[in-house]
Amino acid sequence: MIKRLYINNFKCLENFELPISNQPSSLLIGPNGVGKSSVGEVLSILQKIARGCNRVGQFATPKDFAHNRSNLPMRFEIEVDILGESYKYNLALELPEGFKEMRVTEEMLSYQGVEVYARNAAQVTMTRTKRPDIQSKRPDARFLVDWHLVALPIIQHDSEADPVYIFRNWLTRMLILAPLPTYISGDSESDTLSPRKDCSDFGAWFSGLLAHSPSAYTDIDSFVRRVMPDFEDIKNPHTGKESRSLYVQFRQGQASLSLEFKNLSDGEKCFFICATVLASNKAYGPVFCFWDEPGTYLSLSEVDQFIMELRRSFHSRGQLVITSHHPEAIRRFSAENTLFLHRQSRLEPTVVRPLDTLEIDDDLIESLILGDVVP
Repeated sequence: MIKRLYINNFKCLENFELPISNQPSSLLIGPNGVGKSSVGEVLSILQKIARGCNRVGQFATPKDFAHNRSNLPMRFEIEVDILGESYKYNLALELPEGFKEMRVTEEMLSYQGVEVYARNAAQVTMTRTKRPDIQSKRPDARFLVDWHLVALPIIQHDSEADPVYIFRNWLTRMLILAPLPTYISGDSESDTLSPRKDCSDFGAWFSGLLAHSPSAYTDIDSFVRRVMPDFEDIKNPHTGKESRSLYVQFRQGQASLSLEFKNLSDGEKCFFICATVLASNKAYGPVFCFWDEPGTYLSLSEVDQFIMELRRSFHSRGQLVITSHHPEAIRRFSAENTLFLHRQSRLEPTVVRPLDTLEIDDDLIESLILGDVVP
């Protein structure tokens, strides 16, 4: 669970802190251009780093500075609770005058309040693992890292119980989703538990989940049957030596129909994505999921069940954050776990306020349509 996410000098987010601590599910609402998707971009940056993308220029560019204000560092800070233990990671990036590529000026990872490593410019200082259940073989050490490289992906871990490994793995397994169903074919040539943001590798994610936990199929089947009553089965046969392709079987009475996954509608593909999110949270969670506009491809009658299933799954384990403009999605959240993002103009930074701290006289949806919700 994310306890704290702080962002400064990134696009429209200046001195911005997302108040989602202790909230199993949260909704981000507000007009276009206030930074809802930018929050997801920051999470994607942290995830790219954990997955091995360590050159700064591969995930951040000078145009990402707020109002081109490159004289101040861009800063990301995240604190997470993983199975009851606290991990904090800070990263600050700068663009010195005359440079074309950004570089790291500060970086730090701590576990249970004790630094695992700290960095100032190119100098990295690592401390001995402080976990009482681990006899670390890694002595305190100092070494240099190129200013343009982030240290987190390249630090070696002693074991799967090492805080560096646990934190990186947690970031890697985050589900940062903004599906583009048109690009989802259901074909795969490998397995993964770390899907792409657009879910274009859904077939590999489905294969990876069932390889990791075959019982997850029961959870997928259960959800899809509730939203698609004629669904009978989904198969993932080999279509080549190392390739697979998803096929979905439907049945009504004696009639049956088999469709390649790529031929499903956009909304139907989203049902399967949702089912896989639910099954993943149960199989290898608790996971953190950020889903940008999950109701985009759904009809009005489908959004309610879709959102409520997600919220129920994450109520007791993991954490869910979604963004939405959809009235039915907004109605499925209460005021205390809905966050309103707003800025007066593009020249001002975004502010975020819990909805229950704002005075709203009329119906929330009507107030949003009229633009009457102002922090």
